[in-house]
This record gives sequence, structure tokens and C-alpha cells, in this order.
Amino acid sequence: MALVIVSILLIGYVLIATGYATNVNRAAIAMFVGTAGWVLYICYGTDFVMGQHAGEYADFLSGAASTSSNVKHYIAEDIFIKYVGKAAEIVLFLLATMTIVEILNNNGCFDFLQELMKTRNSKKLLWIMSVMTFVISANLDNLTTTTMMLVIMHKLLPNRRQRMVYGCAIVLAANCGGALTVIGDPNGLVLWSTGAVTATNFSASLALPCLIAWWLPTYWLGRSLPVHTDLQVATMPYRGDDTNLNKWQRVVMLILGIGGLWFIPTFHNITKLSPFLGALCVLSFLWIVNEIFNRKLMNVDQMMQRPIPRALQYGIIQLMLFVMGIMLAIGAVRETGIISHIAGFCDANIHNVWIMGVVTGCVSSVLDAFASCMSFISIYPVIDAETFAQAADTAYMSSFVQNGIYWKIIAFCSAMGGNILPLGSVSGLALMKMERVHVGWYFKNVGFVAMISWLLGLAAMWLLC
Repeated sequence: MALVIVSILLIGYVLIATGYATNVNRAAIAMFVGTAGWVLYICYGTDFVMGQHAGEYADFLSGAASTSSNVKHYIAEDIFIKYVGKAAEIVLFLLATMTIVEILNNNGCFDFLQELMKTRNSKKLLWIMSVMTFVISANLDNLTTTTMMLVIMHKLLPNRRQRMVYGCAIVLAANCGGALTVIGDPNGLVLWSTGAVTATNFSASLALPCLIAWWLPTYWLGRSLPVHTDLQVATMPYRGDDTNLNKWQRVVMLILGIGGLWFIPTFHNITKLSPFLGALCVLSFLWIVNEIFNRKLMNVDQMMQRPIPRALQYGIIQLMLFVMGIMLAIGAVRETGIISHIAGFCDANIHNVWIMGVVTGCVSSVLDAFASCMSFISIYPVIDAETFAQAADTAYMSSFVQNGIYWKIIAFCSAMGGNILPLGSVSGLALMKMERVHVGWYFKNVGFVAMISWLLGLAAMWLLC
């Protein structure tokens, strides 16, 4: 049955990787795989529990007889709930950040971005868009950032050929910026929440590799642009025209929203509570300020009539369901004991975390970056100090301690794989959908250079470690 569960996961991965061609929703696939995995696990739970948790199960029984019902209760209460809790932490964090962005958009807090995009110098405009995307993506999820920037770009540029080039730059910046921080990408968020990395060490280690992987292909894209480009007058797509907020009020809300996200790592270090609680704290303050600033609109019962980003909202909900499904599916595979055998195989035959990183990058170019990252980080647990002290090969095992190089390699490579082909990231898929960019055109014009940049960034990480 363990092989059946693994097979379902692999089939799900194939369907996710080919989702663009088959038009099968990846969130639905992930949820089905996660659900099916745990249903099969609990149906054959006795064998799995006795093989993996015999001691804990005996304590659970407290002398009572082992029955099928008791096994199911033990799985539901002591095993399954742990994976649900970890997945819920990530989903709630995404939900909080999504709502923060929605409040900021509806109040015109990102209008300042458009004011910076008034140059007709094509290369200057490219770098302005790219830098803003990079910075924003380091604080918000990639899908939210990419969607917002692509819509702005679409309004500004009437030439589709140029929009394709600028869109590629936005995707590159979103993926690289998201990989820079623990709150910019679900991959880093999972590593942070599980204690594999700390926020400061993670960003410091990935700063130079991410900058290399972002700058070089962006520079390459700029070479294909003409000297000047035509712009058309555009307005922010997510701001309600009925907003009465003045400039200083929008600045206050922007600082509270984005600045509050920067405070989340500090909140976690001080309280040791889950990062999503810090995100909810920021959201609560921003929500209160939003209601205070918009009290006149609220008094005339107009707040419910203000436009909200439905497409963005729907995309984020899909992302949250996808994350939940993948984490549950991998959790079911882990409980079968298969992953421990995979870890043993990798230790015996590969025994090199850098090769594992290269494999991760190649896989994530066609498979979703989050699915790729979760698959590889789940192979190894975070090694504590006692286990590390008893290890025979301390040089190799040091890669798996907290802030070990393995976690950073996997996070970086899984994110950069999405730069090679647009199939491997939600940002790339958004570009393909909005601007009808084909995979072949993307790889020819930027994917190959992005692959070289990723390897150069990985080399920089190797030199710095």
C-alpha cells in the first residue's frame, strides 16, 4: 500500500507538471492527492502504525486492546493532526498577507508605483518594474506581486511584444525576490516555521545568489528593447474610484502593511509563536486603520460596493488549497516510511547536497516549485545538536542542522527552476495566461540565460558557505 500512495503522489506530480497542456487545475489535483493518500493510509493504518509508531501507539492504548477503531483514532489524533497544523500555519499566513495586499490595493496605496513608471526610456522602465517587483515580492507572495505588476504593465504598454519582455522580467524578479526572504515564498516560510532556518541567516546567505540570478537575465532582456517605448495612460486596477484617502493616509497604511510584515520575524523570535499569528496581528492593525480612514464611506454604506480584486482573490485561494494538498500528500508518504528509504539511498549513492540542489532546480523547472521544494526538504529532518554530535560524518551532517546549507540550496534551486521555464512557478503560469507567452519562446529569450544565472548563483553560494 505504501507504493500505491507514492504512485498516487507521482501521478499527481505528472498531472501538475502537465496542467498547462491538459487544463486540469493543479489545486484540485493537489487536494485529491492529499486526500487520497491519507484515506489509503488510515485504511491500512495498522501496518503503518506498528511499523513506524509502535511505542507511541502502545502508550496511546494504555493497556487497552488494539482494534481497528483504536488505530484510526490514533492516526487521526496523533499523526494526521500534526500535518494539518503545519499546513494550516502556511495557509493562514498566505490568507493574512493576501488580505493585507487587498486592503492596500483597494485604498490606492500602490498608486505610488505607477507614478514612478512615467519614463519612456525602455531600459529604465524595465529596471524600475523589475526592482519594484523584486522588493515587493520579498515581502508578499509571488502570485500577488506578479499579478499586480503584470496588470499595471498591461495598462502601460500597448505593444504586446514588449509586454512579453517586460513580463519575463517581472517573473524573474518575483521568483528571485520571493526566494530572498522567509516570508516572500511558501518554500522559505515552511523552512522557517519548521525551524530549519532563521530569517536573518536565510536572507544573508541567499542575498548574493538571488541578486546574480535576477540581474543577469534582466540585463539580457534589456538588450532586446528599443531605446524608447510608447506608454498609455493607466490607472491602478485595484483601487476603488470612490476612495477619499489623501496621500499621507495611503503612506501610513503602506508603511503599516509592508513595514508590519518586516516585523514578523522579530515577533516570532520574541514570542516563539507561529509566524501566521504575527501576520494576523499586522492585519488586525491595518484593518482598524482602514476602517478609521474610511469611516465616511462606511457611514454611507458604500464600503461593500467598492471593487475588490476577484481574479487575484481566486488565484490566491487556489494557491492556498494547492499548498495544503501538497503538504498533506507528502505527509502521508512520509508516514509510510518510504522517505526514510529515499534518504538512505541518497546518503549512500549521492552524498552531495549540491547535486541534490541541481536535481531540485531541474525538477522545479517543469514541476511546481513548492511541490519540488517540499519533496526534497521532506527527505531529511532537521538535525539537533545531540544527533549531530553522535554523527560519524559531521561534515556532511552539518548540512542538515538549523541554518544548514542543504535547506538554503533546496529553497534557492527550487525557486530558480521557475525561471528556466514558466511552468515551474505560479508567476510564470500567470504570465503565460495573461500575455499568451509560449514555453519555447520563453526559454529561447530568457530561460537559457536564467539557467546559467541560477548555476552562477549556486556557485556563489558554494564559495560563500
